[in-house]
Amino acid sequence: MTLTTATRALAVERLGAYHGARITDVDLASASDETLAAVRAALVEHKVLFFPAQSLDPDSQVLLGRRLGELTPSHPVVRGLDDEHPEIYSLDAADNGFADTWHTDVTFVRRPPLGSILRAVQLPPLGGDTNWADAEAAYASLSAPVRALADQLTAVHDGNREWGYHLAQRGGNQWEDCEYTRLEPVEHPVVRVHPETGRRSLFVNPGFTSHIAGVSEAESRGLLDAFYAHLTKPEHIVRHRWAAGDVAMWDNRSTLHYANRDYGDFRRIMHRVTLRGDVPVGPAAIAG
Repeated sequence: MTLTTATRALAVERLGAYHGARITDVDLASASDETLAAVRAALVEHKVLFFPAQSLDPDSQVLLGRRLGELTPSHPVVRGLDDEHPEIYSLDAADNGFADTWHTDVTFVRRPPLGSILRAVQLPPLGGDTNWADAEAAYASLSAPVRALADQLTAVHDGNREWGYHLAQRGGNQWEDCEYTRLEPVEHPVVRVHPETGRRSLFVNPGFTSHIAGVSEAESRGLLDAFYAHLTKPEHIVRHRWAAGDVAMWDNRSTLHYANRDYGDFRRIMHRVTLRGDVPVGPAAIAG
C-alpha cells in the first residue's frame, strides 16, 4: 500500500492485520522534513515501523530523534552511551542489557516516552528477534463487559523490581529535570486514550505494572493475568528478525515489546533513543 501525508508518499508494506509495517524507500540519515513528517504519521497509524539497510551512527541516530520529537535522556536509571550521546541507551548483552520481559518502555515515571527508535549495532548469528504486541487491538477485542471494567481501573507502575538494585549499586540518571535517586511508584489508567488518535489501548505490562489500585491482591493478580494473556495472544503480535542496518520505531503509547534471549553467549548490542511523552489519560478523564 501507499501512505500519503501532505505531498510525500511512502512505500509501506504492512506486516500484520493490526500493526507493523516495513518502509523501504526512506534513508533516515538524509530524509527531508516532508519525508519525516510522513514517517511520523505512519508511526501513529502502524504503531511499529521497520527500516532496513540504514546507515545511522550515534550522531545521526540522535539527530533523527530530535527531528521527530523531543528526546529524553537515555533512561531514568541508566546513564547514556557516553558524554557526547547522553540520549542513547545501550542495551548490551555483555552488561545485562536484556529485554526479555513483556514491557512498555519506562511506564514507571509520570510521563512515559512517546516512542522509541532502536538500531542494531551488533547482532548474534542467530536469535535475538524482537516482538511487539498491539495494545489497541487487544483492547478492541476484549468483550464489552471486560472493556467497561478496564475503563474504570487504575494501575500502579513500579520500577523497583526491575531497576531498584541497579539504582542502589550505580546511582541514577537525569530525567524530567531531576536526578533519579529513588523510584516512586506512579499510577496510570489501565486503559489509555491515545492523544493523537483517540483510540484506546490496554496500558499495563508485566515489566513494570505491580498491581491494580483499589482491589484485593487476588483480584489484581487475576485481572492482570487476564490482561497479559490477552495482550500477548499470537494475533496481536508481530515479530522482527534483525539484520545489519535495521532500524525500528514504535509508538510506546499503544504497544508492548519483548526481545528474545535465545542467542546463548553471543553478544547483542542495540542502541535506543526515546521521544518525550505526556501524562497518560484514561477514558474517565476524557468523559469528564
